[in-house]
Amino acid sequence: MNSFLEAIENRRTIYDLSSTCAIPDDHIERILEIAIKHSPSAFNSQSSRITLLKGREHKKLWSIVLETLEKIAAPQAFEGTKKKIGSFSDSYATVLYFEDQETVETLQKNFPSYAANFPIWSNQASGILQFVIWTALAQEGLGASLQHYNPLIDEKVKETWSIPQNWKLIAQMPFGDPAGVAGEKTFLPIDERLKVIG
Repeated sequence: MNSFLEAIENRRTIYDLSSTCAIPDDHIERILEIAIKHSPSAFNSQSSRITLLKGREHKKLWSIVLETLEKIAAPQAFEGTKKKIGSFSDSYATVLYFEDQETVETLQKNFPSYAANFPIWSNQASGILQFVIWTALAQEGLGASLQHYNPLIDEKVKETWSIPQNWKLIAQMPFGDPAGVAGEKTFLPIDERLKVIG
């Protein structure tokens, strides 16, 4: 099996992460640069945007999430929520994924026959980028998970880090050195999911 498929097999969700990182920051940034430059997008729209939060800024994000959830969570459920958010805060850094809505809207105007599809294709582009970065981090021995506290935190995130209003928050990916292992994963039978015709 080739190394690309092995990387796909090895990438897993890891929630138990440490505040350390086995690779230097400039290497992480290089991974992000290559991923965002070369991940495909419909019409080569390049609509995806990312922000890397490290150190205090990373911690600040998860404080925002916690404060936001505390306002709406049932008191009896909040302790579990607090522990979960704490585990993300305890990781090394977070990648924020956005999609530029100005790019999407421009494509809708320029190609009206496909207008309804561009928001869908934008989300697909983001999903591809998330997968590329996640897999690349896993190849370096790092763990990560994908979180979705948007749209609850959108405005506070934009305000805190001067994010352009036309960037739509899609997902948050805390990562760091694994402090635990991935949980067991089960799979549906392949013949229920793959058809070979001809």
